[in-house]
Amino acid sequence: METDDKPPARFTTAQSRELGEELRRARKRAGIRGTRFCEELEWSTAKLSKLEKGWRGTSDWEIGTFLGKCGADKATRERVMRLAQEPDVGFFVRRHAGTSSDGLLSLVLHQRSALTITSYDTMVIPGLLQSMGYTRALLEMTKSVHAEDVDEQVRVRMDRQEFLCGGEPPVSTFYIHETALRLRIGGSRVMHDQMMRLAFMCGWTHLRLRVVPFSAQGHPALRYPSTLMTFSRNAKPVACTESDLTTVFMEEERAIEFHEEKQGVLDALALSAEQSRDVFTHWANVYDHADDHGQVPWS
Repeated sequence: METDDKPPARFTTAQSRELGEELRRARKRAGIRGTRFCEELEWSTAKLSKLEKGWRGTSDWEIGTFLGKCGADKATRERVMRLAQEPDVGFFVRRHAGTSSDGLLSLVLHQRSALTITSYDTMVIPGLLQSMGYTRALLEMTKSVHAEDVDEQVRVRMDRQEFLCGGEPPVSTFYIHETALRLRIGGSRVMHDQMMRLAFMCGWTHLRLRVVPFSAQGHPALRYPSTLMTFSRNAKPVACTESDLTTVFMEEERAIEFHEEKQGVLDALALSAEQSRDVFTHWANVYDHADDHGQVPWS
């Protein structure tokens, strides 16, 4: 008798995908082709592929063998082994290398592989939408960022944005609180250029920018920034939220439901994409007419 029962779907996890990407990068840095790697370790190509894509669990001994074959340095070996031994409890924390999340492998990996991204920011323009001048002004305000490192960090953030205009970018919605439009970073010229960039990006077919205005009803969902990413089948959604020094990644079912509910609130409070473009244009004009002392005519 036929049955509709199907085997349960198998899923990779955010942690297993990050581990797999670390291993793949270690092999690439060593310049070892996959076929040669498998021959020398007597592994099947399927085993290597599943391991580097996060599909296959493995032992500490096999990971050690993998890294040894790649000639990985001590810092890489210790980082990868920590990932391999990290318990999977539905969430994990990654500490930023500096004052931003730009260099986090897990964040970059998942943003680039996402089908959809929905993000909310409160006080500043989201990093993925920032102009070069805005990013530079933010970094120069941060005492812990040395002047000689600013250029490199600006480059890293600009490089991180490239996937938004690549061949098959994710369908992305960014909710931006009006506070971020009024909070002047750098000077009036920097803010004018940033507002014009946002207005221009409103024309990208895969991108929706929506302003949460000051006139919107207050709601607890407005307190903290957050991002929710969805993927193709066999990969669960991933939510993340960023603090000054760390980013928390979440896959636990209730956490995903919470972020979905939060997005529903934001959708109800935000202006439409067309209205938001008008708001960006308005603020570009405001900053364009700021006086020589940088004073903005708010009224």
